[in-house]
Amino acid sequence: MTTSPQPAPLSRRDLLRRSGLGFGMMGLVDLLESGTARAAGQPNFAPRAKRIIHFFLNGGPSHVDTFDPKPNLQKYAGKPLPQTLLTERKTGVAFPSPFEFQRYGQSGIAVSELFAKTAQHIDDIAIIRSMQAQVPNHEPSLMLMNCGDSIRTRPSLGSWLMYGLGSENQNLPGFVAMCPGGHPVKGAENWQSAFLPGAHQGTYVDSKHTEVDRLIENIRSPHVMPEAQRRQLDLLRTLNQSHRQGRLDPRLEARVQSFELAFRMQTEATDAFDLSREPQHLRALYGDTVHGRQTLIARRLIERGVRYVQLWHGAGQPWDSHENIEANHRKLAAEIDQPIAALLSDLKSRGMLEDTLVIWG
Repeated sequence: MTTSPQPAPLSRRDLLRRSGLGFGMMGLVDLLESGTARAAGQPNFAPRAKRIIHFFLNGGPSHVDTFDPKPNLQKYAGKPLPQTLLTERKTGVAFPSPFEFQRYGQSGIAVSELFAKTAQHIDDIAIIRSMQAQVPNHEPSLMLMNCGDSIRTRPSLGSWLMYGLGSENQNLPGFVAMCPGGHPVKGAENWQSAFLPGAHQGTYVDSKHTEVDRLIENIRSPHVMPEAQRRQLDLLRTLNQSHRQGRLDPRLEARVQSFELAFRMQTEATDAFDLSREPQHLRALYGDTVHGRQTLIARRLIERGVRYVQLWHGAGQPWDSHENIEANHRKLAAEIDQPIAALLSDLKSRGMLEDTLVIWG
């Protein structure tokens, strides 16, 4: 009978080395297994949305006066709210909504009188009442909504969509931001591409204009024929390629791509923004107003392959109604209720509502 040899004692260094290798292999196995599972798995539901139209009501409409009625406000009318309902800052007394609510559709969802036309489509609308944020101020909230982060610089939603899915039309920008009368608060940061290539940034359009050449200013030169423009761009690209060999700068490439896109847009963009090509009854459905026109343009853009169209209400933050909220909300809601309802009807009649996500808020 022989005895088994005793294993040589392990030094502290050997123990850590062998243990570390084992723990690392355990992690590697887990990574490999999870990677295989992800590759083999399928989503529970096949994605349907191919494009987005986003009504961005900058300044923020009051949720309790639009799509989120709070009956208890009547109970506390003129009284301080209980401690459980106080916000992070000093809160005054409760003020019930001055607007009437009515239930619509088979879903029976209550909607304010402010959006009576949009309410006719309530069964095609998902009302989200569970969103929360820890950001109480406008500027960081704009960044949070558009870019997902209120502090750090991040790409906007439209830029991510362009980066992930690309454009369906190389002659139009894949991401368009329309705002009548100027920029919203935070300006172009709302549609920035951040660390993504500059070509994915949103293209701004001042939609207050009715003339096509004003909507997309400088899209063509009145002094240079297209053939000469093409030669100029080819020369510019050659010079920039030589320049980039010693000075890598993604901003330069983005600028060259913007020149190329502007050249390609000269024909197709003019067509997309020209509402005279729409039948009169459809223009009347949307309304001959700034918001009616920009909403109809949005439909024409996504119809031509644009991925993301963001429709801002106006320069600054018009919905920031701290005073005289009843009069201000009535005025602002009247400007967009008909265009939104018209868009939903129009998309549905064309079969486009099935794969177009319309966001309001």
